[in-house]
Amino acid sequence: MINIVSGWLAARVASTAAYFTFIPLHCCTCTMAAELSTSINIKEPRWDQGTFVGRAKHFFTVTDPRNILLSNEQLEKARRIILDYKKGVVTPGLTEDELWRAKYVFDSAFHPDTGEKMLLIGRMSAQVPMNMTITGCMMTFYRTTPAVLFWQWINQSFNAIVNYTNRSGDAPITVNQLGTAYVSATTGAVATALGLNALAKHVSPLIGRFVPFAAVAAANCINIPLMRQRELKHGIPVTDENDNRLGESSKAAQQAITQVVVSRILMASPGMAIPPFLMNSLEKKAFLKRFPWMSAPIQVGLVGFCLVFATPLCCALFPQKSSMAVSRLEPELQEKIRASHPGVEIVYFNKGL
Repeated sequence: MINIVSGWLAARVASTAAYFTFIPLHCCTCTMAAELSTSINIKEPRWDQGTFVGRAKHFFTVTDPRNILLSNEQLEKARRIILDYKKGVVTPGLTEDELWRAKYVFDSAFHPDTGEKMLLIGRMSAQVPMNMTITGCMMTFYRTTPAVLFWQWINQSFNAIVNYTNRSGDAPITVNQLGTAYVSATTGAVATALGLNALAKHVSPLIGRFVPFAAVAAANCINIPLMRQRELKHGIPVTDENDNRLGESSKAAQQAITQVVVSRILMASPGMAIPPFLMNSLEKKAFLKRFPWMSAPIQVGLVGFCLVFATPLCCALFPQKSSMAVSRLEPELQEKIRASHPGVEIVYFNKGL
């Protein structure tokens, strides 16, 4: 774990200066280098997703907050490079590192199943700046019912956007379905938070600081399944190892959503469990007694520091391209697969994030 974190920090420092100039702008006389091979498999991540370390490297890149600062022009350049490369067309002068950089820029902004450009604040690269602000405020303003109501509503509205943006599958969702899911998820999550806050009024201030975390954990169990309920009802696409679509499975959706709920709760844990102890101690010091307005920015900063590492590491707990044995699928889908693809024993699907 330490090696992963230290390696990531070193890579971030080394790459910052050239971050926004990843796409080559070569003139016709720039290079005589051999053209890049078209055999690189950019359908898969650059690092081995069968290991936690490989997945961690992948998600440190995917969740890099600097991706949200890229312009539409840079995103479109990356999209053209990737779509052309998939067709066997290589951008002149393109290197392998530049190809992979374009892939991760493309993946950070475009949905893997639908290909649509994702909502900015719903992208995984927006998780750290958005969550550190919202979570920090939730943990600072937790003493009154109006404050709890407001910040839990903001948090669950943001989560609803993230859950919709990072859903699995390519089936369209109607406005009515989306509206119903949003109202149900947000109402259930906010009610849970208010209930826990009421129960915490008779406990110590330190325990009271953990109420937002308990509320967020419970709300994730409500918000994510409700925002992705269409997947549970109609299933998500499952494929063979060569990406040939075999059908839609609700069983796969159940596994995908369960994994996402677990990773989201663990993702929130460090940022909501560590700062309360530190803030409980700091608020007894002379500095915060003299400058109480500094409590919120300090708490936001502490949460942000935790999230920088917790977000990619918890995303890495499960492969994004998840798998399931055919024998665990719905009986009718098992029959269909065994009839049309008798050699297939494992199916694959995008679990979402």
